[in-house]
Amino acid sequence: MTATPDVDILVIGAGQAGLSVGYHLRRLGLRPEQDFLIVDHSPGAGGAWQFRWPSLTLSTVNRVHDLPGMSFQETLPAGSDNAQAATAVPHYFELYEKRFDLRVHRPISVTVVCDRATAATCPNQEVDGLLHAELKPGATVRARGLVNATGTWDKPFIPYYRGAETFAGRQLHAHDYRAATEFEGKQVVVVGGGITAVQLLDEISQVTGTTWVTRREPVFRSGQFAPEDGRAAVAMVEDRVRRGLPPGSVVSVTGLPEDARVRAMRARGALERRPLFDHIEPDGIRWADGAFQRADVILWATGFRSALDHLAPLRLRGPGGGITMGGRLATRVEADPRIHLIGYGPSASTIGANRAGRAAAVELTSYLGLPTHRNGDPEN
Repeated sequence: MTATPDVDILVIGAGQAGLSVGYHLRRLGLRPEQDFLIVDHSPGAGGAWQFRWPSLTLSTVNRVHDLPGMSFQETLPAGSDNAQAATAVPHYFELYEKRFDLRVHRPISVTVVCDRATAATCPNQEVDGLLHAELKPGATVRARGLVNATGTWDKPFIPYYRGAETFAGRQLHAHDYRAATEFEGKQVVVVGGGITAVQLLDEISQVTGTTWVTRREPVFRSGQFAPEDGRAAVAMVEDRVRRGLPPGSVVSVTGLPEDARVRAMRARGALERRPLFDHIEPDGIRWADGAFQRADVILWATGFRSALDHLAPLRLRGPGGGITMGGRLATRVEADPRIHLIGYGPSASTIGANRAGRAAAVELTSYLGLPTHRNGDPEN
């Protein structure tokens, strides 16, 4: 028989997705710290935004969509286009948490989640039918349901290339980038074909020599990003996760925006892209045809993976290499309907996280049979 939980629903992560879930749980009449609990490992509000590089401003970042019930614009002073995203967005999140009384507990890391419905997944532990989340600093929270909203920022991905360990220069991921000025006078290889790679290439190429390397030929999009483009990108990723495949990149569908910054890069030759190299040598990179490029720095703008290591004991991954997802917006883990993932697959965007937060809150409370009061006001 299921034991009494500490909370009905545990929400891990308080970025855009976690706050959206919290808002919609409050709308359904659930109480923070009693019916649900939000924990976050960051030192303050703002999710991954608080760690972004200082040169990323509101004029250069992809659009930050409003959280439900509160406008981002209303928290900004006039003429804030050049405000640092790492300051403006965390300020918005902090005000949001306070307005809707979400009571996020931080800094708390979830080290592992076990399912104690059977003894097999948690050896030598009592069987009580609950999900047990072990926290750091030491504590355990027992919950009937779980919404994981940990995103990807903590899992930067660097592919392995032969000879990488011999490189005598500096290697870093975009995750650790701070400013272009630290590379002045150095030859920098930027690896990656996404929006972040182009942003960093733009900055660095204005202060020093760069080489741009991508896996496939970049496709630039002129004109406005139409709604059907967004739907096509989301549909592609959603189809993959519903089939149990790892989420794929959406850049191949959306393309890279051809804006004034990109046109200026093209004019100064910064967008002369090279294909991926064959291997790395102590002082540079070498292609299969023997061509060589000297390098002092290799900057890997090669994306992120979902931060799901703490869920490993739940054995959610299938033979396709991904987690098979279901539900209206593909947030529900098919193998265990008590668990919803937001920021995995089609919900890995600010607007996707908002919509997925509502879907996860509604579906999970319904599955758990929790008494709810639709259209409740989270401000009361």
